[in-house]
Amino acid sequence: MTQAVGPTRAYRRLSVEERKSQLLDAALNLFAHRAPEEVSLDDVAEAAGVSRPLVYRYFPGGKQQLYEAALRTAADELEQCFAEPQDGPLTRRLGRALDRYLAFVDEHDTGFSALLQGGSVIETSRTTAIVDGVRRAAAEHILNHMELPEPPSPRLRMTVRMWITAVEAASLIWLDEDKQPPLDELRAWLVEQFVAHITATAGRDPQTAAMVRHALALETPEGAVGELVRRVLPVVAEAGHLL
Repeated sequence: MTQAVGPTRAYRRLSVEERKSQLLDAALNLFAHRAPEEVSLDDVAEAAGVSRPLVYRYFPGGKQQLYEAALRTAADELEQCFAEPQDGPLTRRLGRALDRYLAFVDEHDTGFSALLQGGSVIETSRTTAIVDGVRRAAAEHILNHMELPEPPSPRLRMTVRMWITAVEAASLIWLDEDKQPPLDELRAWLVEQFVAHITATAGRDPQTAAMVRHALALETPEGAVGELVRRVLPVVAEAGHLL
């Protein structure tokens, strides 16, 4: 008597790129919540539902190669956070970019800290270059939003890169402070910090001053700059003898 056989799940062989993507997704999820040195290839294999030899087949360089590939994927995602249509006030564009950036920080908290603070046993010159590439790409995106008629001055470029460093530092402190203040407040404060940085540079650099005048013309009273002015003016007015 023939015994009935139940339905079996159809098996589909993954392509090389699909399999790599599967392994990278598993690795990124692990690196997001644990420091790199705490993640093993066995952990990645288990998370992806495959064998350890299969991980080695696609990443023969082992954990180092897998980590660098996962880091490159994360870096690509971070770089795209600052890709924003050149439409509307500059502060509004920055706000939307920061929303994406901070959402990434929130989702990849432990991994983000390990990425920026360094000190990992598998950190190399290549991983450092990947991280620095994100910073440079973010700076270029922001400078492009300024629509300058000529290459940015050293002071302006330095100001933008200083602000990006401040965003990174604030993100790490935010994680260390149990994700306080709320994300929307942190994002608004970082936009205001950008306005303060760029305005200070405008007092010393004619190119930045021209850019700031153009950017302010696009701002609205209810926007980030208007809100900042309303909060700061009373403080400055108390020191009227300096004006």
